[in-house]
Amino acid sequence: MTSSFPDPAFVPAPEDVVWDLPGDAPHRLSLLVLPHAGGNAHAYSAWREHLPADVRLLIGQYPGRGARYSEELPESVDDLALPVVDALPSDTGPLVVLGHSMGSLVAFEVTRALQAGGRTPHGLIASACRAPVLPNQCPVRPERLDDDELVAAIKERGGTDDGILDDPELREIVLPSIRADFAVDDVYRCTAPSVRLDCPVAVFGGDADPIVPVGMLDGWSLVAGHPVEPEVLPGDHFYFQQDLPGFFARLNPVLDALHASATTAA
Repeated sequence: MTSSFPDPAFVPAPEDVVWDLPGDAPHRLSLLVLPHAGGNAHAYSAWREHLPADVRLLIGQYPGRGARYSEELPESVDDLALPVVDALPSDTGPLVVLGHSMGSLVAFEVTRALQAGGRTPHGLIASACRAPVLPNQCPVRPERLDDDELVAAIKERGGTDDGILDDPELREIVLPSIRADFAVDDVYRCTAPSVRLDCPVAVFGGDADPIVPVGMLDGWSLVAGHPVEPEVLPGDHFYFQQDLPGFFARLNPVLDALHASATTAA
């Protein structure tokens, strides 16, 4: 009989950890996207059509979903971030790292790891997330919730197709990774002595986000080493889902500015 338990010795293929969606032109810039708690790479694959053809889209895939379904579930942000760092293609060229919600914390740790390895990205973009040096002001506490209560909490936050959450078989597949992600997000706080990044930081958020209100976004100045002026768009915690073209109308110029700033500095 084949065991259904995760194999701790299993090493995923790099292409299963970081999806690579190049455009139709030689890339001048790579954008690495780290998904939200409970999210997966597929949820961000539609971003490809909204990026310039010369921006390569890379998307992190976390343990417990997709081709990584058989892996042990994450217990810390490092379990989410470090496999992505190891799986990044060697030819990314200039790189900008972007995370949404919990993915911003993963993006921060990916950026720190790359910086420590002498591969500092051209920029970090945080979306709808508290600064990593601050405690979670809106924890989910999944360990206190049964499945129905957790589903209700997820639906309230948005970002996950209700059809998946309402289908018993699909719900059984996705809930373990969602529980694990929220448990990680609940307790994460960076307490390292030096948390300042060597690259510029940009921040996005929704003007009606009940999870991370606009007033919290400038907390990223604490790790940026410079004042952060958030890009605020209409919408809630998943504001970009409500107007994806409008989001990219704001994001693409930020990508250009980060790339130009780093190129000039070099």
